[in-house]
Amino acid sequence: MNNFTYYTPTKVFFGRDEERRVGDIVKSYGATKVLVLYGGGSVKRSGLLDRVEQALTDAGVSYVAFGGVHPNPLLSHTHEAIALAKQESIDFILAVGGGSVIDEAKAVGMGYYYDGDVWDFYLRRAVPERVVPLGCILTIAAAGSETSWASVITNEKGWYKIGYQNDILRPIFAIMNPELLYTLPPYQMACGNVDMIMHVLERFFNPNAEDDLTDSMAAALIRNVIKNARIVKENPKDYNANFEIMWAGSLAHNGLFDGGNGRGDWGTHHIEMEVSGLFDVAHGAGLAAIWPSWARYVLHKDVGRFAKLARLVFDVQTEDEEAAALEGIAKMEAFFKEIDMPTSLTELGIQPTEEQYWDMAKKCTKRDMVKEGCFGQLTSADIYKIYKMAE
Repeated sequence: MNNFTYYTPTKVFFGRDEERRVGDIVKSYGATKVLVLYGGGSVKRSGLLDRVEQALTDAGVSYVAFGGVHPNPLLSHTHEAIALAKQESIDFILAVGGGSVIDEAKAVGMGYYYDGDVWDFYLRRAVPERVVPLGCILTIAAAGSETSWASVITNEKGWYKIGYQNDILRPIFAIMNPELLYTLPPYQMACGNVDMIMHVLERFFNPNAEDDLTDSMAAALIRNVIKNARIVKENPKDYNANFEIMWAGSLAHNGLFDGGNGRGDWGTHHIEMEVSGLFDVAHGAGLAAIWPSWARYVLHKDVGRFAKLARLVFDVQTEDEEAAALEGIAKMEAFFKEIDMPTSLTELGIQPTEEQYWDMAKKCTKRDMVKEGCFGQLTSADIYKIYKMAE
């Protein structure tokens, strides 16, 4: 068992109409000038942005709104948001959207008090000493950024998609209303389901794992997401199913499933990040396209771990360890297909060239977690083979 520190300072306001309280909530944290950051037009069309702005006005809190956050948040837009925040002398950031909006908001919070380029933090050239307080209203259940310590930004110069992790980035509050998920397109909801499952799976795959409690909780969350993903596919406005999915997304990535097992593998995430960084595909869809091939490639590094997953999540009864492991991988792949997710790069709609495959593989090995490899070191040649398997 590994020693661990579990830290979750984010206060969660969960349930129907909770977003209407945002003005008073923000004011209670001493905010006087808020940067409201959002993505595309959906928050406008749904009326959510109007409700947020009215709540801030009613509470007597000044604000400036800035939209246009990209689904894979771009460094150039982050620079624009930082410049606006400094120009307006804001003292609080409110992210209204999904993981991409929240991730960019975290970057803006770091960049506000930093004289250099915020990209320095992602390259590990600097460490933030202070950030602007951040709250969020979640509209997409997927990334778990609303309670996590992580932020991922894409630099268009070279298309590097890199994450940064620091507890200072955790939002101080998150407002989560399951009804805000009702208008999500089925594809986007399915991408979110995959992303939260993968956040748990990445942590599950640790060859030194001995924490049965954490393993059991991880399996329970995955089973719950699978069950409710099927429900919302048929009835997108099922409140209870959306409730469970939204809460699962937060729990999946707030550190709960690290526990005594220690650091997870994270290979699939980093291998996929090169794909979505270069081809601008949905992260969850990219994960679904990569994971089955990654799993089959690394299977023999710890067959027992894959067999345990198969038995805990899918009730696989096969006694032979390798057969059970392969059956579990096949069942996860079948679930991805069931919710209309791609399980290959072709189904994802991309056809990388040989040069692009090698470029992505070489970039990926610069990431420490992949280079070290919790399941064994992955070289650029290994990653190239995984990409080719995923064709």
